[in-house]
Amino acid sequence: MAKEVELKKVEVSGHVQELVGNPSAIGLLGLAMVTLVASSQKLGWTTGTAGVIPWAIFLGALAQFLAGVLDFKHNNTFGATAFCGYGCFWFAVAMSWMTQLGVFGAKAAETFNGLQLGYAFLGYLIFTIIMTLGSMGTNKVLFIIFFLIDLLFLGLSMSVLTGQPHGFWHNLAAWSELGISIMSFYGVAANVLNTHYKKVVVPVGKPFGPWI
Repeated sequence: MAKEVELKKVEVSGHVQELVGNPSAIGLLGLAMVTLVASSQKLGWTTGTAGVIPWAIFLGALAQFLAGVLDFKHNNTFGATAFCGYGCFWFAVAMSWMTQLGVFGAKAAETFNGLQLGYAFLGYLIFTIIMTLGSMGTNKVLFIIFFLIDLLFLGLSMSVLTGQPHGFWHNLAAWSELGISIMSFYGVAANVLNTHYKKVVVPVGKPFGPWI
Protein backbone atom coordinates (compact mmCIF):
# COMPACT_ATOMS: atom_id res chain seq x y z
CA MET A 1 0.00 0.00 0.00
CA ALA A 2 2.85 2.34 0.86
CA LYS A 3 4.36 1.81 -2.60
CA GLU A 4 1.21 3.22 -4.16
CA VAL A 5 1.61 6.53 -2.37
CA GLU A 6 3.57 8.87 -4.62
CA LEU A 7 4.17 11.53 -1.99
CA LYS A 8 6.19 9.88 0.74
CA LYS A 9 7.64 11.16 3.96
CA VAL A 10 11.04 9.89 5.01
CA GLU A 11 12.62 10.36 8.40
CA VAL A 12 16.09 11.89 7.87
CA SER A 13 18.24 12.94 10.84
CA GLY A 14 15.21 13.75 12.94
CA HIS A 15 13.50 15.70 10.12
CA VAL A 16 10.62 14.75 7.86
CA GLN A 17 11.55 15.13 4.21
CA GLU A 18 8.90 15.18 1.47
CA LEU A 19 9.87 13.38 -1.74
CA VAL A 20 8.13 14.94 -4.74
CA GLY A 21 8.34 14.23 -8.44
CA ASN A 22 10.21 16.48 -10.86
CA PRO A 23 7.86 19.42 -11.58
CA SER A 24 9.69 20.48 -14.76
CA ALA A 25 7.28 18.62 -17.05
CA ILE A 26 4.16 20.46 -15.83
CA GLY A 27 6.04 23.76 -15.84
CA LEU A 28 7.22 23.25 -19.41
CA LEU A 29 3.72 22.15 -20.43
CA GLY A 30 2.37 25.44 -19.10
CA LEU A 31 5.01 27.35 -21.06
CA ALA A 32 4.42 25.31 -24.22
CA MET A 33 0.65 25.80 -24.20
CA VAL A 34 0.54 29.51 -23.44
CA THR A 35 3.21 30.38 -26.01
CA LEU A 36 1.43 28.29 -28.64
CA VAL A 37 -1.86 30.14 -28.10
CA ALA A 38 -0.21 33.57 -27.72
CA SER A 39 1.97 33.13 -30.82
CA SER A 40 -1.12 32.28 -32.88
CA GLN A 41 -2.41 35.78 -32.11
CA LYS A 42 0.92 37.48 -32.88
CA LEU A 43 1.23 35.60 -36.18
CA GLY A 44 -2.28 36.62 -37.21
CA TRP A 45 -3.69 33.09 -37.16
CA THR A 46 -6.16 34.21 -34.47
CA THR A 47 -7.33 37.63 -33.32
CA GLY A 48 -7.63 39.40 -29.98
CA THR A 49 -6.28 38.60 -26.54
CA ALA A 50 -9.53 37.62 -24.78
CA GLY A 51 -9.13 33.99 -25.82
CA VAL A 52 -5.50 33.93 -24.71
CA ILE A 53 -6.22 35.11 -21.14
CA PRO A 54 -7.48 31.75 -19.73
CA TRP A 55 -4.38 29.97 -21.05
CA ALA A 56 -2.17 32.75 -19.71
CA ILE A 57 -3.66 32.44 -16.21
CA PHE A 58 -4.02 28.68 -15.82
CA LEU A 59 -1.09 27.35 -17.91
CA GLY A 60 1.40 30.17 -18.36
CA ALA A 61 0.97 31.50 -14.83
CA LEU A 62 -0.47 28.90 -12.45
CA ALA A 63 1.22 25.78 -13.85
CA GLN A 64 4.64 27.43 -14.00
CA PHE A 65 4.29 29.04 -10.59
CA LEU A 66 3.30 25.69 -9.06
CA ALA A 67 6.31 24.03 -10.72
CA GLY A 68 8.54 26.74 -9.27
CA VAL A 69 7.21 26.23 -5.75
CA LEU A 70 7.82 22.48 -6.04
CA ASP A 71 11.32 23.12 -7.37
CA PHE A 72 12.08 24.91 -4.09
CA LYS A 73 11.39 21.54 -2.41
CA HIS A 74 14.10 20.09 -4.64
CA ASN A 75 16.48 22.84 -3.51
CA ASN A 76 16.64 23.85 -7.18
CA THR A 77 17.12 27.61 -7.06
CA PHE A 78 17.50 27.91 -10.83
CA GLY A 79 14.31 26.01 -11.69
CA ALA A 80 12.31 27.64 -8.90
CA THR A 81 13.37 31.15 -9.90
CA ALA A 82 12.66 30.51 -13.58
CA PHE A 83 9.23 28.93 -13.18
CA CYS A 84 8.04 31.33 -10.46
CA GLY A 85 9.44 34.32 -12.36
CA TYR A 86 7.74 33.47 -15.65
CA GLY A 87 4.58 32.37 -13.85
CA CYS A 88 4.32 35.83 -12.29
CA PHE A 89 4.99 37.34 -15.73
CA TRP A 90 1.93 35.64 -17.20
CA PHE A 91 -0.23 36.64 -14.22
CA ALA A 92 0.79 40.26 -14.86
CA VAL A 93 0.31 40.05 -18.64
CA ALA A 94 -3.14 38.50 -18.22
CA MET A 95 -4.15 41.30 -15.85
CA SER A 96 -2.76 43.89 -18.30
CA TRP A 97 -4.88 42.47 -21.11
CA MET A 98 -7.92 42.39 -18.82
CA THR A 99 -7.29 46.04 -17.95
CA GLN A 100 -7.12 46.98 -21.63
CA LEU A 101 -10.36 45.09 -22.28
CA GLY A 102 -12.15 47.08 -19.58
CA VAL A 103 -12.54 44.29 -17.02
CA PHE A 104 -11.47 46.69 -14.26
CA GLY A 105 -13.55 49.59 -15.55
CA ALA A 106 -13.45 52.14 -18.33
CA LYS A 107 -11.20 54.51 -16.36
CA ALA A 108 -8.49 51.87 -15.96
CA ALA A 109 -8.69 51.00 -19.66
CA GLU A 110 -8.43 54.66 -20.69
CA THR A 111 -5.40 55.36 -18.51
CA PHE A 112 -3.53 52.16 -19.35
CA ASN A 113 -0.05 53.07 -20.63
CA GLY A 114 1.39 50.43 -22.93
CA LEU A 115 4.91 51.84 -22.54
CA GLN A 116 4.95 50.53 -18.97
CA LEU A 117 4.43 47.06 -20.39
CA GLY A 118 7.35 47.73 -22.74
CA TYR A 119 9.62 48.46 -19.78
CA ALA A 120 8.41 45.27 -18.10
CA PHE A 121 9.42 43.37 -21.24
CA LEU A 122 12.83 45.05 -21.06
CA GLY A 123 13.21 43.99 -17.42
CA TYR A 124 12.34 40.42 -18.30
CA LEU A 125 14.86 40.51 -21.14
CA ILE A 126 17.56 41.31 -18.58
CA PHE A 127 16.25 38.56 -16.28
CA THR A 128 16.19 36.04 -19.13
CA ILE A 129 19.76 36.81 -20.18
CA ILE A 130 20.84 35.94 -16.62
CA MET A 131 18.81 32.73 -16.74
CA THR A 132 20.22 31.87 -20.19
CA LEU A 133 23.73 31.92 -18.73
CA GLY A 134 22.53 29.58 -16.01
CA SER A 135 20.81 27.27 -18.48
CA MET A 136 24.20 26.44 -20.01
CA GLY A 137 24.77 24.36 -16.90
CA THR A 138 21.56 22.32 -17.34
CA ASN A 139 21.09 20.94 -20.86
CA LYS A 140 20.99 22.12 -24.46
CA VAL A 141 17.19 21.94 -24.79
CA LEU A 142 16.72 24.38 -21.90
CA PHE A 143 19.44 26.61 -23.31
CA ILE A 144 17.62 26.81 -26.65
CA ILE A 145 14.34 27.61 -24.87
CA PHE A 146 15.94 30.43 -22.88
CA PHE A 147 17.74 31.78 -25.96
CA LEU A 148 14.40 31.94 -27.78
CA ILE A 149 12.85 33.68 -24.77
CA ASP A 150 15.66 36.25 -25.07
CA LEU A 151 14.60 36.88 -28.67
CA LEU A 152 10.94 37.04 -27.64
CA PHE A 153 11.54 39.75 -25.03
CA LEU A 154 13.92 41.62 -27.32
CA GLY A 155 11.22 41.70 -29.98
CA LEU A 156 8.45 42.61 -27.53
CA SER A 157 10.37 45.39 -25.79
CA MET A 158 11.63 46.96 -29.02
CA SER A 159 8.21 46.68 -30.66
CA VAL A 160 6.51 48.52 -27.78
CA LEU A 161 9.20 51.05 -26.85
CA THR A 162 9.87 52.12 -30.45
CA GLY A 163 6.15 52.40 -31.19
CA GLN A 164 6.31 49.84 -34.00
CA PRO A 165 3.56 47.28 -33.28
CA HIS A 166 4.21 45.58 -36.62
CA GLY A 167 7.30 44.83 -38.67
CA PHE A 168 10.62 43.17 -37.85
CA TRP A 169 10.50 43.30 -34.03
CA HIS A 170 6.92 42.03 -33.92
CA ASN A 171 7.75 39.17 -36.28
CA LEU A 172 10.86 38.31 -34.25
CA ALA A 173 8.71 38.05 -31.13
CA ALA A 174 6.00 36.03 -32.88
CA TRP A 175 8.22 33.39 -34.45
CA SER A 176 10.45 33.14 -31.36
CA GLU A 177 7.35 32.49 -29.25
CA LEU A 178 6.26 29.70 -31.56
CA GLY A 179 9.77 28.23 -31.34
CA ILE A 180 9.57 28.36 -27.54
CA SER A 181 6.36 26.34 -27.69
CA ILE A 182 7.85 23.67 -29.95
CA MET A 183 11.00 23.28 -27.86
CA SER A 184 9.00 23.27 -24.61
CA PHE A 185 6.80 20.43 -25.87
CA TYR A 186 10.04 18.58 -26.64
CA GLY A 187 11.17 19.29 -23.08
CA VAL A 188 7.89 17.90 -21.73
CA ALA A 189 8.42 14.69 -23.70
CA ALA A 190 11.98 14.38 -22.41
CA ASN A 191 11.04 14.93 -18.77
CA VAL A 192 8.06 12.57 -18.80
CA LEU A 193 9.39 9.74 -20.96
CA ASN A 194 12.96 9.69 -19.65
CA THR A 195 11.68 9.59 -16.07
CA HIS A 196 8.95 7.06 -16.83
CA TYR A 197 11.22 4.59 -18.62
CA LYS A 198 14.26 5.38 -16.44
CA LYS A 199 16.49 5.77 -19.47
CA VAL A 200 17.17 8.35 -22.19
CA VAL A 201 14.29 8.11 -24.66
CA VAL A 202 14.34 11.76 -25.70
CA PRO A 203 17.87 13.27 -25.55
CA VAL A 204 18.31 16.79 -24.20
CA GLY A 205 22.05 17.28 -24.66
CA LYS A 206 24.74 17.61 -22.01
CA PRO A 207 25.51 20.81 -20.09
CA PHE A 208 28.18 23.01 -21.62
CA GLY A 209 29.93 26.30 -21.04
CA PRO A 210 32.73 27.62 -18.82
CA TRP A 211 31.07 26.43 -15.60
CA ILE A 212 31.19 22.73 -16.51
